[in-house]
Amino acid sequence: MDTFSKSDPICVMYLEDTHTHEWTEYGRTEVIDNTLNPDFVRKFVTDYLFEERQVLRFDLFDVDSHSSNLAKHDFLGQGNCTLGELVSAPGSRLQKPLGGIAGKDCGTIILTAEELGNCRDVATMQLCGNRLDKKDFFGKSDPFLVFYRSNEDGTFTISHRTEVVKNTLNPVWQPFSIPVRVLCNGDIDRTIRVEVYDWDRDGSHDFIGEFTTSYRELSRGHNNFHVYEVINPKKKARKKKYINSGTVTLISFKLESEFTFLDYIKGGMQINFTVAIDFTASNGNPSQPTSLHYLCPYQPSAYALALRSVGSIIQDYDSDRLFPALGFGAKLPPDGHTSHEFPLNGNPDDPCCEGVEGVLGAYHSSLRRVQLCGPTNFAPVIKRVARCCKQPTTEHNHTPRIAL
Repeated sequence: MDTFSKSDPICVMYLEDTHTHEWTEYGRTEVIDNTLNPDFVRKFVTDYLFEERQVLRFDLFDVDSHSSNLAKHDFLGQGNCTLGELVSAPGSRLQKPLGGIAGKDCGTIILTAEELGNCRDVATMQLCGNRLDKKDFFGKSDPFLVFYRSNEDGTFTISHRTEVVKNTLNPVWQPFSIPVRVLCNGDIDRTIRVEVYDWDRDGSHDFIGEFTTSYRELSRGHNNFHVYEVINPKKKARKKKYINSGTVTLISFKLESEFTFLDYIKGGMQINFTVAIDFTASNGNPSQPTSLHYLCPYQPSAYALALRSVGSIIQDYDSDRLFPALGFGAKLPPDGHTSHEFPLNGNPDDPCCEGVEGVLGAYHSSLRRVQLCGPTNFAPVIKRVARCCKQPTTEHNHTPRIAL
């Protein structure tokens, strides 16, 4: 720590490997000089995978030199969370206490998450040509358009090609949809070049002309037509009275967003998770290693593994983390009657267990007091979940239900 001034903090993000549970450094922020309340500009961009439990760790250091070796800097604190926990927090904003130094208040870390903008927007547009140059000797042109987006190095990359409209100087091309990422890489002011060609069967298409635009300019066409002059630079250079080689008009432009799972989470969607465990005798005797319910103090059973792997992900998207846990296909005490729908916690009025660990505890408790039998009949459990799904929802409260 700095003795006579405030800290010069840096934040380092780590990702946990889902298989080895080892930490890998993912990235570092910039260093902010002389502050105890840094607001870092540099962001961490990572893939969001709903099907995986992505554990993040944030270490903060007080930078004392230009060395990249973190061991040479003072440790300020550490915070952990899952990516699912972060994105499902209100406003995708999460505040966590920093720890890692015994007996010391290390402060807090505030994390926010957002999905990259424009990456999933799709633009739909339609264009037409008017009085394009005639290129075929015995007939009119067969025009088509080729779209290019500019790159950072000044080069252009093809992004779209329209269909060919045969034998006309006034073509109307079909509407087409294109992801904004493909059109301009999400940069609304990036140059888009459109070239107009006359199609030839042998592939030696004749260049008619070109024009440039941008996503910002195209998007203004949703309310009115936008006319572009098609210019052939060579013709313009050698003909003083050259005006243009025709025009291309943007007839319509519409922007739509493809909603993702993350949009629904940010909109307040919660996921209800119901567990139903098969206690039929076909699973094998729990005292035998071949059983899917094998009770071993050293390793979890196949059912316990499935519960933990799925439940640990789902629970981040359920605010109360109360999961109904049911069983079917077992004889219950004290009279030994067969049940195809019974609560693992023994409470018929409230079969909910708190978190994955609560479900696992109720499962192991039930396994010791019931007798496996049969037949396999999970229809009552499915009907129970279906009844819950039929409960009315409000406009701002949509809760899908997952049964395991």
